[in-house]
Amino acid sequence: MIWTVAISLLGLMALSIPVGIVLFILGIGVGEFYSAFPLLRGLGQVIWSASNSSTLIAIPLFVLLGEILVRGGVAERTYAALDKWLSWLPGGLVHANIATATMFSATSGSSVATAATVATVAMPQAEKLNYDPRLFSGAIAAGGTLGILIPPSINLIVYGFLTETSIPRLFSAGLIPGLLMALAFIAVTAAICLARPHLGGPSRSFGWSERANSLVQLVPIILLFAVVIGSIYAGWATPTESAAIGVVMAGLIAIFLGDGLGPRAMAQALHGTIRISAMIMLVVAGASFLNFAMTSAGLGRQLTEMIEGSGLSPFGTLLLVIALYLVLGFFIETLSLMVATIPIVVPIMAGLGYDKVWFGVLMIVLIEMALITPPVGLNLFVVQGARKSGSINDVIMGAIPYVLVMICMIAALIALPGLALWLPSIL
Repeated sequence: MIWTVAISLLGLMALSIPVGIVLFILGIGVGEFYSAFPLLRGLGQVIWSASNSSTLIAIPLFVLLGEILVRGGVAERTYAALDKWLSWLPGGLVHANIATATMFSATSGSSVATAATVATVAMPQAEKLNYDPRLFSGAIAAGGTLGILIPPSINLIVYGFLTETSIPRLFSAGLIPGLLMALAFIAVTAAICLARPHLGGPSRSFGWSERANSLVQLVPIILLFAVVIGSIYAGWATPTESAAIGVVMAGLIAIFLGDGLGPRAMAQALHGTIRISAMIMLVVAGASFLNFAMTSAGLGRQLTEMIEGSGLSPFGTLLLVIALYLVLGFFIETLSLMVATIPIVVPIMAGLGYDKVWFGVLMIVLIEMALITPPVGLNLFVVQGARKSGSINDVIMGAIPYVLVMICMIAALIALPGLALWLPSIL
C-alpha cells in the first residue's frame, strides 16, 4: 500500500491536477480499497476539524501583512537602504538582495512572497548595471527561502499545528539557523565574486551621510519584527494575536511611512491574501483527510514496521529520512510535502528520541532546498517570472551554490543541535 500511494501521488501530480485535489482523491482511494470502514462518511468532520483551529488564522494574517508591505512600497524602500550599506562588498547588489530577503522574511512568513517581492524590486537594477543573470537571480531565489525559516513562518505554524508542538518554541528555534544561513549566503556570494569579479557587477560606495539617512527606512521593518515576535515571547499575545497586531502596524507603516495604501492597493493585497490562503487551506484539509484515511487503513503502522525492520540505527534512520525528503523535494510542492509526510515521519523520529522542535527546523531547511531545486522549485519560477529575458536554467544554475550552503546547514544542525535548541531553552 505504501508504494501504491506514493506512485499514485506522483502520477496524479504529473497530470497537473491541483495538489489539494490530489490529496482528497488519494484519501478517497485509500478509504475505498484498503479500509474496512466507509471513511468517506467522515470527510466533512475531518475537513471541519482541520480547519476549525485558531492557530491557522495566523496564516492569512501573516500573508496579508506581507502583501500590505509590498503594495505600500515599504519593501522597495528597504531594498534601497540596504543597497547603500552592502553594495561595496564583492558582489554589490547581490548582497542587498539577500539582506532584503532576510528582513522581509522576518515579517512576511512566506518564501514565495519574499522571493517575488525582492525579484520585482531588484531585477530592473540587475539589467541596468549589467550583473551576471545567473548569480543575481539565483541569490534572490535562495534568499527567498529564508521566509519559511526566520520567524514568523507560515510553514512552522503548519508544522506546529500538525505535530502539536509549541509554535513560539519553533519560531525561536528557526531564528539562529536562519540568520546563520543568511550570513553564509553573503559569504559565499563574496567568495564567488572575489574569485570571478565580473559576476558581481560594479561595486558602489555611498557616503556615511547617505547611509545614516537611509537607516530611517529600515526602522519600520525592525520595529514591526520586534513587536510581532516580541509580543509572543513577552506573553502579551499568541502567534495569531501577534499576526493581527502586525497587520495593523503594517497598514500604518504603509500609510504614513510608505507610498500609501489606497483602495486599489488594499484590494490587491486582499486578493493576493485570499488566493494564497485558500491554496494553503485546501492543501491542509486534503492532507488531513489523506492522513485520516492512511491511519485508518494502517499505513502508518506499516511504515513504522518497515523502518524498524530495516535494522537501521536512529542516526541511520535520520539519514534515510533526509534522503527521502531530498528526493521528494524534486517532485512535490513544499507545503504539500510537509502536510503529506509530517503525521507519518515525525512520530517515528520522536520515538527514536529526536526532539520535535529540532526536527522541525531540520525539515524546514530540507523544504527550503526543495524551493530552489527543479523541476518543482517554486522560487525558481517566481524569480524567472520577474525577469524580462533569459531562461529558467540561469536561475537554476545560479541557485546551486546556495543549495550547497543548505546542505552544510543540515550537517551543522545534526552535529550541533544547540543551533536550534539553545534559544528555545532560555526563553
